Amino acid sequence: MKIFIIVGMPAAGKDIARVYAESRGIPYFATGDIVRGEIKKQGLTPGPETMARISDELRGKDGMGVTRCALSVALTCDKKIVFMEGMRSWPEIEIIRSSADTVVIAFVAPRPLRKDRIIARGRQDDSADFFDSRDLREIEYGASVPIAQADAYILNTGTLDDALDMVDAIVANQSA
Repeated sequence: MKIFIIVGMPAAGKDIARVYAESRGIPYFATGDIVRGEIKKQGLTPGPETMARISDELRGKDGMGVTRCALSVALTCDKKIVFMEGMRSWPEIEIIRSSADTVVIAFVAPRPLRKDRIIARGRQDDSADFFDSRDLREIEYGASVPIAQADAYILNTGTLDDALDMVDAIVANQSA
């Protein structure tokens, strides 16, 4: 099994990897989905503060609880390729690497563009008002290290098709 680990700051375009994977029948496991599922399970009102609190709780004392959960499910797949997203620190990457062959793909985009995307997407779990604090929380989790040490990069400033083509090229190159 090869696991493509998708990293990047909020609104850098990580969901493009989900679009790519789902269009090809590739399993996609995101820690954010686990957090949103827990919020729903607990009957909480979705929002940036709730998302941050539940995310911290699920990450646990070592910060890797939700990653372990996603990895355990991913490893039960019978597919040759799996995508995982939401890893925020290098130790999380190392946990995954100890279980499977991996490729870290970092989505990057300029900060003003990311903020515009936050406003445009209008998700309940993030907002322009919390953009700066969310970025800082991600950096405190250690998100900058996996981005800096990624195996491949997608500068996501063009069209969706451009980004999908870049993902496809990386997957084709790394799966050969």
